[in-house]
Amino acid sequence: MSSRVTDTSGHDRIYAAVRQVPPGFVSTYGRIADLVGAATPRVVGFAMAALPDESDVPWHRIINSRGEISSRSGGDGERRQRRLLEAEGVRFDRRGRVDLAEFGWPPGY
Repeated sequence: MSSRVTDTSGHDRIYAAVRQVPPGFVSTYGRIADLVGAATPRVVGFAMAALPDESDVPWHRIINSRGEISSRSGGDGERRQRRLLEAEGVRFDRRGRVDLAEFGWPPGY
């Protein structure tokens, strides 16, 4: 990747990268990890899970590498995430997947 987020540390670096994902697009845990540099997809997932409810980080725009919303333990997070993405114009196929070629960010990754 040519553009790395380097101005903060830890989860803050991940959140800074996630804030770059525009409405109507998604990114994956792996893409965000690549942007940050010193993170793994799992660490990105942990950072998303650690966000407080009132956070302004667009956590809902981060999905897995298969183009699917990752399952969560308890609550309605998966349905909420899908509703938020659909409200931004992101479409899911009948298997519940997002076409990363069409909706993935950054484009051409």
